[in-house]
Amino acid sequence: MDIGTIYTQWATNRYFDEETRKELETIADNNSEIRDRFYKELNFGTAGIRGIIGAGTNRMNKYVVRRLSTAIAAHILSKGTKAKKDGIVIGYDSRNFSEEFAKEAAAVFAGNGIKVYLHTEIIPVPVLSFSVRHLRCAAGVMITASHNPKEYNGYKVYGPDGAQLSLTDSAQISRIMLSITDYTKVPSFSFDFFKTGNNIKYVDSNIKSIYLKEVKKLIADKEGFKKNAGKITVVYTPLHGAGAKWIPEILKECGVTNLHTVKEQMQPDGNFPTVNLPNPEDPAAFTMALDLAKNIQADIVLASDPDSDRTGVYARTPNGDYAMLNGNQIGVLLLERIIESHNMRKMMPVNPFVVSTVVSTRLTKQICETNNIEYIDVLTGFKFIGEKIMELDERGDKNFLFGFEESYGYLPGTYARDKDAVAGCLFMAEAAAHYAASGKTLFEALDDIYKKYSYHNELQVSINLKGESGLRMIQKIMDVVRNAAGRFTANVPAVYTDIQTSEITKYNADGSIASKEKSTLPSSNVLTFDYGDRWFCLRPSGTEPKIKIYFGGIADNLDTAHDKAIKLKEEVVGKIMPIIKK
Repeated sequence: MDIGTIYTQWATNRYFDEETRKELETIADNNSEIRDRFYKELNFGTAGIRGIIGAGTNRMNKYVVRRLSTAIAAHILSKGTKAKKDGIVIGYDSRNFSEEFAKEAAAVFAGNGIKVYLHTEIIPVPVLSFSVRHLRCAAGVMITASHNPKEYNGYKVYGPDGAQLSLTDSAQISRIMLSITDYTKVPSFSFDFFKTGNNIKYVDSNIKSIYLKEVKKLIADKEGFKKNAGKITVVYTPLHGAGAKWIPEILKECGVTNLHTVKEQMQPDGNFPTVNLPNPEDPAAFTMALDLAKNIQADIVLASDPDSDRTGVYARTPNGDYAMLNGNQIGVLLLERIIESHNMRKMMPVNPFVVSTVVSTRLTKQICETNNIEYIDVLTGFKFIGEKIMELDERGDKNFLFGFEESYGYLPGTYARDKDAVAGCLFMAEAAAHYAASGKTLFEALDDIYKKYSYHNELQVSINLKGESGLRMIQKIMDVVRNAAGRFTANVPAVYTDIQTSEITKYNADGSIASKEKSTLPSSNVLTFDYGDRWFCLRPSGTEPKIKIYFGGIADNLDTAHDKAIKLKEEVVGKIMPIIKK
């Protein structure tokens, strides 16, 4: 069907409720708005779907949720009777319509005869991942749009190991979903009908204490943390999200008695009234927390996003001011502290391994190699870290130690298979307490890490290109860079990796090809260029209409590392912007 026909169906067919039809009536004369809502369907991306809340196939609404849930139900049923009985667990965050979408999904699964476990209140993403494993479900669903603006919501899908779906399972669900071309043919089921029977069961509230216990036991230096936790002052904000009832509790249980929360942001609210963007990667999200920190002279300021998978940190600098730690800096601080504490307590597992992503700092690999720990690179997205845990740790001969990605996501154990801000905040507080006991700020501890290994500085540029034309331009940029890779490797030895074609090409300084080999990473629309002391990576976002470019510089001092990253950014962006302007 063409766009006009689909719009008319949604605006007039009584399968769609009155609220939906009225919303679409208001745009009857706005062709560009109609096109934007119906020119495509929400893409089943790296973890699920995500979009602006509203009526239309390119929006998040109960009909899109119903269709996707029907596809997931078919996928579960294709696995056999056991998967059907094992069922699915559903969680949701504080966003607008999250609970409604969760109940819509629950009704669809129950209507298809699949056992449903539904959380009774908002939860962090890692708790959903943990729930899949703890309840031994066949799958899990989390209704969330993570750190996106308030207009968004989303739907993340998890496999039986608690990790985001594998590429194979994602592809199967996507195929089933795309085969459902007429929304009015998707069966509608009543949540109220099924909740009175046995098909929908609420998750027992004791799962909270079980989960928190699993996270706490991963702290290697429990004795040291207990001794030092009460000596630091911590500020925390959940940014109106799910962390409010989880993170303060675990911090207090571990002895962080001098804990102050931003009261105005403790109430869950999908409108996020005190911030423009509920993203702990954004310094503006810390405004109220920093005001509180300055008043009480806090040592560290912690924040989590609405679904509590991302961890943001501000810390005191040696001169008494506050500065933000970026995602890579948090990651290497946590990694170094985990290694140090495990070695000190003689708790380092045999054959440990660490997993990070191709867009994250190269310092991780250096730390691992120096400490005789296996380092593994994966594609962007925590699903790939989860896959490595299943592949290597569950096989029994290797032990997962830590995983992280530069986008503020951290996991210190195998209890869950997605990034965890509950653990992230706890482990950052432990690190802050440990270093404060020896008179050091986190920034001084970070500088010690740089001195021990080498100085690394990373930058990121995001180019926003919205709408249908933006998607075409994103692909054009990737194609132009891919077809002219030599322009980005001239005058210096370089290693160019096209992950989409699985080709690694090594260039000589004169631009000639020295050798070629195959990449072991799964095919993905990602390009990386490595020059030894500099690197950059180019990829389209999996969740937003933008292209992301990551840069890194390496040197024996921070200023030089920063200058290398800046210069490379200017060179690369200078070559890419003319592509957009043509």
